[in-house]
Amino acid sequence: MNEVTETRRLAVGPDAVRDAMADLEAFVMAAGFDEVTVDGDRITVANRVGVADIELELEVVEREGAALAYEQREGIFEAMWTEYVVDPRGEGGCEVTARTAFSLDVPVVGDMLDATVIERQRRKELTAQLDWLAAEA
Repeated sequence: MNEVTETRRLAVGPDAVRDAMADLEAFVMAAGFDEVTVDGDRITVANRVGVADIELELEVVEREGAALAYEQREGIFEAMWTEYVVDPRGEGGCEVTARTAFSLDVPVVGDMLDATVIERQRRKELTAQLDWLAAEA
């Protein structure tokens, strides 16, 4: 599996960060997707990556140690999951680690997308979400 990880220290406590993530639609939209729909524990995202239009159906899941985690249920990946871990750091701050792991379903993706393009795009999305948390939490 390929993996993309971004980490950010924030000057706010873990509870404030978890509260901001609880606004699931706003938090997922902060990644810069073209469309986001949240229905309970189901998240649908759509985005244009290079020349491809990608739509994923995700489901929020429990993952030990994660403040938020979701897995792909339908989409272009053979498997894909993302987790956000929030760890307290001295003086009321915290560190947020966002990690996505994926394996491509090569017959579906073909020559349009490769792991490098997906990794670059996902790094951009995770960074945008951490920027949003820094501003909103």
